[in-house]
Amino acid sequence: MSSRDEHAGLILLVEDNRQIAEMVGEFLERRGYSVDFAQDGVSGLHLAVSNSYDVVVLDLMLPGIDGLDVCRKLRSDAKKSTPVLMLTARDTLEDKLIGLEAGADDYLVKPFEVRELEARLRALIRRDRRQVSSEILNVGDMTLDTATLRLTRSGQELTVSPIGLKLLAILMRESPRVVSRRDIEREIWGDTLPDSDTLRSHLYNLRRVIDKPFERALLHTIHSAGYRLADLDAETTAASHIA
Repeated sequence: MSSRDEHAGLILLVEDNRQIAEMVGEFLERRGYSVDFAQDGVSGLHLAVSNSYDVVVLDLMLPGIDGLDVCRKLRSDAKKSTPVLMLTARDTLEDKLIGLEAGADDYLVKPFEVRELEARLRALIRRDRRQVSSEILNVGDMTLDTATLRLTRSGQELTVSPIGLKLLAILMRESPRVVSRRDIEREIWGDTLPDSDTLRSHLYNLRRVIDKPFERALLHTIHSAGYRLADLDAETTAASHIA
């Protein structure tokens, strides 16, 4: 087991292509990271559950258990919030949505530049290490405890991805104000901005969990401005009482 490097990070690379694994591992180790390897999904899941990594870099296509199942089990069974960067040869929006829905925080399409991979890793590590104050955030009938990461709406406990929780925390703190797309992306990913589908995909998956099962939508897209989280029906009722 590698020791944690406080200045870079401890990475688990789950990749069955030996050439790619060696190239990525050697580059990251030269950059000051410690890297553990797994060549199949079963071994990768065991390592990810047993150890505390800064990021898991997870190939989508793996022998044994594929990357989607590894990610789902890591989130739902092991309750691990370790950031996951998924590697995929597929570049369609549907494939990206499936990966993010499984619990991945970011994805990189093969073939990729190792420098971009490192930039994505740095952004995920920086975000994950950022100190989060303990708050109870409320918007309408939805509550988020930032200390325990417990999310409920109408008393029902909801499960969203780590990035989804970050998105909610940003929007709930600013509610009912509109937050621009750029501000959200910089808050989550820093200066290493993702491609145009990433935020939209996370918001799509977030809506499916926090809005679709309920009567009123709380997450709203404001055309050419950004996004807001607000109970618009409650705002309308309050305004009519004031008037």
